[in-house]
Amino acid sequence: MPENSQSNSNFTICMGHDELLIRNRYETISIANDFMIGILFLVGSFFFFYPSMETAGVWLFVIGSAELLIRPVIRLARHIHLQKLPSGSWDM
Repeated sequence: MPENSQSNSNFTICMGHDELLIRNRYETISIANDFMIGILFLVGSFFFFYPSMETAGVWLFVIGSAELLIRPVIRLARHIHLQKLPSGSWDM
């Protein structure tokens, strides 16, 4: 772990392929969630240019805000999932 230990702190314990697979699933879900947040806020912003679409724009902002709350839930789920791994899988 000679590289930036702060950004790679999750790699300090070797768990092999299973750990990387778990990490990638949650990271993919998190990236998809972030992408959806950006799309919702961007489209919602454009809707405010048209008075007839303002209500839809507000709803997109509300949904985007709810998606922002999902971000820590994804991180917490990943943390709990890693904690549930058997102690033998932490052996090097």
